[in-house]
Amino acid sequence: MRRDTIFAEATVPGRGGVSVIRVSGPDAWTAAERMAGALPAPRMAGLRQICDPADGRVLDEGLVLAFEAGASFTGEPVVEFQLHGSRAVVRAILGALGGFEELRLAEAGEFTRRAMENGRLDLGQVEALGDLIDAETEAQRLQALRGMDGILGRKTAEWRADLVRASGLLTACLDFSEEELPDDLSDEILTLIERTAASVQEEVQSASAGERVRNGFEVAIVGRPNAGKSTLLNALARRDVALTSDIAGTTRDIVEARLDLKGHLVTLLDTAGLRATDDVVEGLGISRARQRAEEADLRVFLLMRGESPDDLGLTVRQGDLVVDAKGDQLTGGVFPVSGLSGLGLDRLLSEISDEIVGRASFVASASNLRQKAALEDAATALVAADQIMRADSGALDLVSENLRISLFSLDRLIGRVDVEDMLDVVFSSFCVGK
Repeated sequence: MRRDTIFAEATVPGRGGVSVIRVSGPDAWTAAERMAGALPAPRMAGLRQICDPADGRVLDEGLVLAFEAGASFTGEPVVEFQLHGSRAVVRAILGALGGFEELRLAEAGEFTRRAMENGRLDLGQVEALGDLIDAETEAQRLQALRGMDGILGRKTAEWRADLVRASGLLTACLDFSEEELPDDLSDEILTLIERTAASVQEEVQSASAGERVRNGFEVAIVGRPNAGKSTLLNALARRDVALTSDIAGTTRDIVEARLDLKGHLVTLLDTAGLRATDDVVEGLGISRARQRAEEADLRVFLLMRGESPDDLGLTVRQGDLVVDAKGDQLTGGVFPVSGLSGLGLDRLLSEISDEIVGRASFVASASNLRQKAALEDAATALVAADQIMRADSGALDLVSENLRISLFSLDRLIGRVDVEDMLDVVFSSFCVGK
């Protein structure tokens, strides 16, 4: 079936130095030739006057690039117009393209979707491309580039090869259903399942770190009312984010500040002071503070003299930091910190950074909840297959079914199965020109 030819602005709308308009599909070159004359050689830029085919008016002068099918981003014939970044120019070119009956404006993410459908990208690479566009920190950029390199697809191909081999051996073994399963076949099937299960489970563990790099780490500052949490947040953020006051219980809701620490996105949370109260609104704030503190990746316990974390009703976890509040008013102290004077702030930021860098040190191939869920489903089915194989070598049909489930989960991971609803969600997050 002949596909539509689509077009859209590929750069951010608005005024700028350069704007790029992309055209993709079977009629892309024909339309471009009618507007710019003879096209330059494929993948070579050429300066052209770009005209309205309806009346021959010159709309702009810019660079034209043509890509043949199989050598473009989408895998289709593509033409890109690199124009002056004027709203009027872009509007005029888009209007001229819209005048072709065989062309239509692209939908959100349609260029990238065509790239996937034409085998140029798998679903993991598509999601990594979205992550790269949204990257705010160096760690996010590097992780997204690893994803775009296709590391998840390559690992999945290795897992699938082992499981397809194991499934094939199981099919052959069904001939022995009334007899003892040959030891050499049984051992090879178990080896393939165990190896794949271990590798997938390792990837599930690293996926948690990858997800945190992608979405950012949360660090909650917890303590009593008037311990200086809001002042500390403002000092760490180097701007007035939270309202400060000598009146205890000023903070009722969660106040957030985003930082880039050693290339990692970190959200600092200033929470309501933890204490018993009869104030309904403050009580709601305290309840929310406890919940966010439990969910945070790590906590900074800001304690007054003589206090312990137990006094706040929270248990110190590995990686949490316990510091002395209002350190500028103390003599001694294990880890004195003051948002007012700046005492201990460099050390505090350094220790938070070191903890986060350590947690993010796993090289993750998967980086979001969808990918992690697919990996978990595959790992669960593989563990079940392994257990059944060891407990009852005659239950080959159950082992085979669990291998089928794991293969389906891996295919879902990289978009090889019919998952239209899921794809609609993924591609809807892209801009029209992508």
